[in-house]
Amino acid sequence: MKTLLLGRFLLLLPWVLIVVIVLDIDSSRAPPPAPGPRGGGAGGSGGGGVSRPAAERTSPAQLPEAALPTIYAITPTYSRPVQKAELTRLANTLRQVARLHWILVEDAATRSELVSRFVAGAGLPCTHLHVPTPRRYKRPGLPRATEQRNAGLAWLRQRHQHLPAPQPGVLFFADDDNTYSLELFHE
Repeated sequence: MKTLLLGRFLLLLPWVLIVVIVLDIDSSRAPPPAPGPRGGGAGGSGGGGVSRPAAERTSPAQLPEAALPTIYAITPTYSRPVQKAELTRLANTLRQVARLHWILVEDAATRSELVSRFVAGAGLPCTHLHVPTPRRYKRPGLPRATEQRNAGLAWLRQRHQHLPAPQPGVLFFADDDNTYSLELFHE
């Protein structure tokens, strides 16, 4: 009898969890913004209208794309069997982000043909760099991809050094073996 009850419980548990998750997702969605005040004078601008909070006025979804800062994503990569798959997954995420510039830095003495072809067809504003990691730094316990991140930072500094005024931007280190939520880029 106990095994029958336990079996039914374990069979129903995943379905209950799915329902709870769906309900939680629906309740955590923000309600649509209330329409602003209407009428109230010439040209539709009333003097006594309710002002909207600053967070609503400046949310990224409401700003024109030109007003958003550029996001620079520096991605160190190295040759391995799953490299193209990892870069494809990351590119599919980055392709959905407005005003993003991808700085892809290979751990190699020269640009590889695989990555060069991939970048050409990625459909993203991208800079493809390469810098090898010195052999003395390829030991267990030492940080990896430091040379590649530094090369990306140097490219970014050099590019912005010649611009007339400080340009707003966000720097993000996006490793190719990680997965990123689009919510991160909206922040």
